[in-house]
Amino acid sequence: MVDGSGRSKAGYRKIRFCGKQAANDGLQFFWVDTCCIDKSSSSELSEAINSMFRWYQDAAKCYVYLSDVSVSNLVGDDEFSRRWKPAFKKSRWFTRGWTLQELIAPASVGFFSEEETWLGDKQSLEQTLHEITGIAIQALQGTPIPYFGVDERMPWAAKCQTKREEDAAYSLLGIFNIHMPLIYGEGRQKALNRLLKEVKDDNSINLPIANGASFDSRMEEHNARCLNNTRVELLRRITKWAKDQNSKPIFWLNGMAGTGKSTIARTVAQSFADQRRLGASFFFKRGEGERGNATRVFTTIAADLMGCVPGMRSGIRKAIDTNPAIYEKALKDQFEKLILQPLSEAAPHQALELVIVIDALDECERDEDIGAILQLLIRTRDLKPVSLRVFVTSRPELPIRLGFRQMPDGTYEDLILHEVANQIIEHDIHLFLEHELRRIQEQRSLSPDWPSRDQIHALVELAVPLFIFAATACRYIGDQRDNPKRRLVIVLGYQKKNASKLDAIYLPILNQLFNEEDEEDKERWASEFREIVGSVVVLESPLSITSLARLLGISKDDIRCRLDSLHSVLSIPDSEDVPIRLLHLSFREFLIDPKKQGKSPFWVDEKETHERLATQCLERMPSPNSLQENMCNLPSPGVLNSEISEETIASSLLPELQYACRYWVHHLEQSNRHIHDRDLVHLFLQDYFLYWLEAMSLVGETYKCIHIINRLQALTDLDTSTVLSFLHDARRFTMRFRSILEDAPLQVYSSALIFAPEMSIIRKTFTDHIPGWITRLSKVEDDWDACRSTLEGHSYWVNAAAFSPDGQLVASASSDKTVRLWDAATGSCRSTLEGHSGPVNAVAFSPDGRHLKTDRGAIPLPSHLSSTFPSQTKEPPAIFVKDQWICSNEKAILWLPPEYRPSCTAVYRDTICAGHPSGRTTFLQVHLDKMVV
Repeated sequence: MVDGSGRSKAGYRKIRFCGKQAANDGLQFFWVDTCCIDKSSSSELSEAINSMFRWYQDAAKCYVYLSDVSVSNLVGDDEFSRRWKPAFKKSRWFTRGWTLQELIAPASVGFFSEEETWLGDKQSLEQTLHEITGIAIQALQGTPIPYFGVDERMPWAAKCQTKREEDAAYSLLGIFNIHMPLIYGEGRQKALNRLLKEVKDDNSINLPIANGASFDSRMEEHNARCLNNTRVELLRRITKWAKDQNSKPIFWLNGMAGTGKSTIARTVAQSFADQRRLGASFFFKRGEGERGNATRVFTTIAADLMGCVPGMRSGIRKAIDTNPAIYEKALKDQFEKLILQPLSEAAPHQALELVIVIDALDECERDEDIGAILQLLIRTRDLKPVSLRVFVTSRPELPIRLGFRQMPDGTYEDLILHEVANQIIEHDIHLFLEHELRRIQEQRSLSPDWPSRDQIHALVELAVPLFIFAATACRYIGDQRDNPKRRLVIVLGYQKKNASKLDAIYLPILNQLFNEEDEEDKERWASEFREIVGSVVVLESPLSITSLARLLGISKDDIRCRLDSLHSVLSIPDSEDVPIRLLHLSFREFLIDPKKQGKSPFWVDEKETHERLATQCLERMPSPNSLQENMCNLPSPGVLNSEISEETIASSLLPELQYACRYWVHHLEQSNRHIHDRDLVHLFLQDYFLYWLEAMSLVGETYKCIHIINRLQALTDLDTSTVLSFLHDARRFTMRFRSILEDAPLQVYSSALIFAPEMSIIRKTFTDHIPGWITRLSKVEDDWDACRSTLEGHSYWVNAAAFSPDGQLVASASSDKTVRLWDAATGSCRSTLEGHSGPVNAVAFSPDGRHLKTDRGAIPLPSHLSSTFPSQTKEPPAIFVKDQWICSNEKAILWLPPEYRPSCTAVYRDTICAGHPSGRTTFLQVHLDKMVV
């Protein structure tokens, strides 16, 4: 184009056409990729390829000139429309890798024949374009690309070819919103591998979730769904609510304990999942870790929704990038940033109708969180274009009733399960009992007339309206350890007793076990029952028989013996290494009911059990092969959590140790036990606090430590107590170094201790843990509120630093127009060299040590500081600073807090001099030969 020879080339006709068409459309400028990119400039080419998709997106119009599609011989409208499309479908344009983004990115794409005849645009030809390319019609209609998963987008390029093999990957950068350097010559596969790695990294949003909370999780796998022909009208009503565009956004199914709410919730979730309408599910369960509170409810729901609405990813990514601690913010912030806003931005051209299922909301730990969740769910009604409905089940507890009462009119509809007509409940329970007892009869080869109609009828009368009664009775009757006929008679024996429903469910089971014991053994049996089963029902997260034995200090045989007859009320796996779980929360409520105190040998003193568990946790953590420094035997102090396998953590921190680390404070709180100076808690903190922080980092729960310390402070008695001062300092210590503790557990002993203030109680208590390879550090601040360091001098940014050839002096150059000389041994300022006309940006010693060289010129050193040094061969430094870390042999060994991150560094052997934007200069000396990890 510049020398005029372009006019004779075949492609020139395309340029002229583009200019003419742009003028016809009233555009001032047009751009053609083949002649507007200088491919001889690698930087311009890289910028163009990485920006191409955005340029096409911003274009008012995109013209596709198809030189291999001719309509010159076609006459008549019918023949025209019938004959040009085969040629259109075979056009080379659709096989080129670079044209994929030209088709997808612009809002307007027009197609023209060789004769410049209009053939149609992206909208009018969308079905044909879909058939040719396989690109989803929604993408052609303008639905944002992030809405489509990676697996959906990759096949779009399957048939495309490029002249240069690496362009097979580079042409997809815009499709996946990736920016990466171009390396021509690396080959097609390496380029694709780099692209896929970037895509994976960009899409790997690992939201923290509550394990087991989804309806289809492993933990929920064997839990019941509704039998065929049961709950028919109820399920029909729920389905109608979900499909009716004018229905209320929230459906509240409430009912007493044991009325079958969770079974219905699982059935509803499965039904919506089969219809591809289930957005997310969260099944609360008290005593199952994070399933028992609101900590992970919205992050779990967001993770589920992201699988249904891939377009949410960019919004969630933006929220995390803006605020990496979003997971720990208030529920309102989590809901808005991780659910509401990403959904609103995800698919403006695609209407979606999704349902979220939340089961057993009453089992959420804090009443305030229940109220907050309900108030936030109201906001789903205004969501567009995604229609989001929420199905909630719960008991009619006061906090939930109040939460619904505070909702505006027209927000929810409810159904009270225990008010459903008795004949319907009787019918459903009858079907369930017939089904289950018939299964038992067949499995145990009992006579066909068992059970009798009268027995089934009597069992139905006992059960109504509680499905949990029917389910528990069937498990008890069908237990392989006894005769089903005898057990059915035992259950029916409670028909004429004046017992509560819970008593009628559980007393037949427990009384049989109790009465089988000799009189002299009954108290021992009851005591063991309360200790073992009481612990199982009070645990904050379930443990296996093996872990429970190690935590309680009881043999596995004794635990197995005591639990072996409780399969009808507990989920007891065959493996001793799989957690034991409550089958229903009502069993826990039956055992800890205060009304049974002094009346029942099975009554569990909840407060006493919590106190015992707290003590056992505090004794388990310091035991041999438990909490200790570097418990995973990591090879270096800079190893990141992301580099540690789950298997390594699991083998080093056994489940009961992880449990103790997570929940010892919870049990203290629930026991109402207070903390005093020199008590078990104080002694544990003085000896094991850093080990506990390391363990919490390894299990990914550093973020909880500050809250746990706050709770401990609330349990102390005296404002002036020693333990309270320790906890106050521990909180400051954890807050200050939390970011690195989340990433690198061993930095609690190096970076955190080293950079903690001199007067920090944690630093003074654990000073022996400072690694021996760190031998010198400039003085840090005295206390948490101080921000001073000893090497003050420069008034502005330190731009450069250098050691003298013998390492005795350090020169620092600053934007304050001075160079300062420091004694490397003492940190004292030996001289200030002034008179520079501007900022000094570079500094170096001459090889003989007599002069300083700066970007402002050479400066002779004062005679008392200069000397002559023998010529030395410069070796690569053994240590260096990279990003936020001090490194050795390419391995990170010491993390630098933000205020210690340098603007420049100089290294002499084992000493680093760091200049800082504040004008400070600090020294750090390490002896790598002493580094033993």
